[in-house]
Parts: sequence; structure tokens; C-alpha cells
Amino acid sequence: MSTLRFDDRVAVITGAGRGLGREYALLLASRGAKIVVNDPGGSLDGEGSDAGPAQQVVDEIVSAGGQAVAVTDSVATADGGRAIIDAAIGHFGRLDILIHNAGTVRRGSLKELTYSDFDAVLDVHLRGAFHVVRPAFPLMCAAGYGRVVLTSSIGGLYGNHEVANYAAAKAGILGLCNTVALEGAAEGVLCNAIVPGAVTRMAEGLDTSAYPPMGPELVAPAVGWLSHESCSVTGEFFVAIAGRLARAVIAETPGVYQPTWTVEQVGERIDEIRDLATPVVFPVVPDGHADHIRYSFGRAVEEARS
Repeated sequence: MSTLRFDDRVAVITGAGRGLGREYALLLASRGAKIVVNDPGGSLDGEGSDAGPAQQVVDEIVSAGGQAVAVTDSVATADGGRAIIDAAIGHFGRLDILIHNAGTVRRGSLKELTYSDFDAVLDVHLRGAFHVVRPAFPLMCAAGYGRVVLTSSIGGLYGNHEVANYAAAKAGILGLCNTVALEGAAEGVLCNAIVPGAVTRMAEGLDTSAYPPMGPELVAPAVGWLSHESCSVTGEFFVAIAGRLARAVIAETPGVYQPTWTVEQVGERIDEIRDLATPVVFPVVPDGHADHIRYSFGRAVEEARS
């Protein structure tokens, strides 16, 4: 098996000063990529700044013979996102890979979560994704090549207690991923989402003593493949946790068709409506949105004929 290399490729990685992002940066750099290490170096809740974490990763890469530059602008603003992408062009003359990994956490129950804490988390995770995708996407399309990896979460798929802001942002990432994949399909730009589970500083305050090994190094290879030119999929979501790699999908039941419904009939047939024995999955690309509509309309036509 030949080693997959990233020679002459330029990667922007947000949140690359610590944890998962750092692991991605070191992996891609070790295989030849030039890295824009983005991290403002703030606290877990996004407050403050420190140029140290990003520069330390750059120093590691350079000392190992690679090329990297540190950028401390925040993805939380449109200007920050553009500055991060501009750094790739300014320093390396191109952009091939975008990995949006930056994240913050502000906890609070739905009874207590403040509006400012809700917005602050969306600003980094979801709006932050758009702030870097928006300037990067036209460049990739013009070049006829791009690999975008956005970061969702188990919380985005299934929710979690006391992090409505985080869960909402990570669920939104999946919709953005799908749209980037759809609009990039004809332009050579692939986009997928990683759903990682790893013990990083985001696990602060949690009891991880019973966890199996689940460091960032168990997630990085999946992100590396999704970032590589040999990646053959787009518009998909990949779970990576504790050595387990899996694909997550949006699935529907076949459903039940009736020409008219009453409230009572919904209740009477709810078990049939919910029956997942034969799930239906519509791949995002080439046209999952329209496939969903065609399937639903088709059921109506079939039932009308019968």
C-alpha cells in the first residue's frame, strides 16, 4: 500500500493549536502539506487570546522539516475568517484543504442558558464554519479542486444535556456540509463532516476514567483521508471515536400514504409510520433533496393507481 502524501497541498486548519486540530496539522504536515495553523489561543469558553499555542504547532512542524504559518484571527467574525483564508494565499499561493475544527463550550441548562452564550458558541462553530467556507469555496471552485472537512458532533446528531448551543451549532454544520457538497460537486470540491470523539480539553470537568483509549490520534487518520485527493466520497458524515470509524446517515421510514388524514388516523397508524425495518436513505449528491420529493410524490401516485 502506497503512502498517501500531501506534497504541494496547502491546508487551512482552524482550532489547530491544541487537541484534534493540532493532531490534524502535524499529520498532514508530516506527509508534505503546507499548513496554516489557525488558533486565537483563547480559553475553552472563547475568552482571551494567546499566540503561543498556534506558534508552538508551527515550530513543531518547521523543526520536523515542514512548512507552516500561525494565524491568530478568530473564525467568529467574517473578517477573521477571510484573514485566515487570505493567509493561505499570501504565504503559500494556493488553498487545497480546509478543515474547520475550531470550537468553544459554554454550558447551561435550557432553563438558564443565556442568549449571549448561545450566540457565542454558534459564532465559532456554525457561523465560524461559514466565515471560512465562504471565502475559501470560490477559490477552490476556480482551481477545480478542494477538500473541505467540517466538524460536527455526537451532540449535533443526538443532542446532549446543558449544551443546546453546541448541539444546535453542530447540527447546523451537517446542513452546511450538504450544501457545500452539492454546490461543489461539479467543481471538483468535496465536503464531508467528521463527528469526532476524543479526550481533549473540551472534556474538562467530565469523568473520563472509565473511557477506553480515545486520543486525537485515533481521529486524525479519517480526517487525513477525507482531506486527500484520493477521497472518493462527498456529502457524508463520519464518526470517529475510540478506534471506531463509522458512517452516520439521515434515514427515513418508507412511511404510510393516505389521500387524507385525521388526527386519530395518525395515532392509529403511528407504529407503521415509525417502522424502520426497511430504512430509506437519500444520498446528498447528486440530488438527495429532489430524490426525497420524487420518492414522496411517487408513493402518492402509486397508491392512487392502486
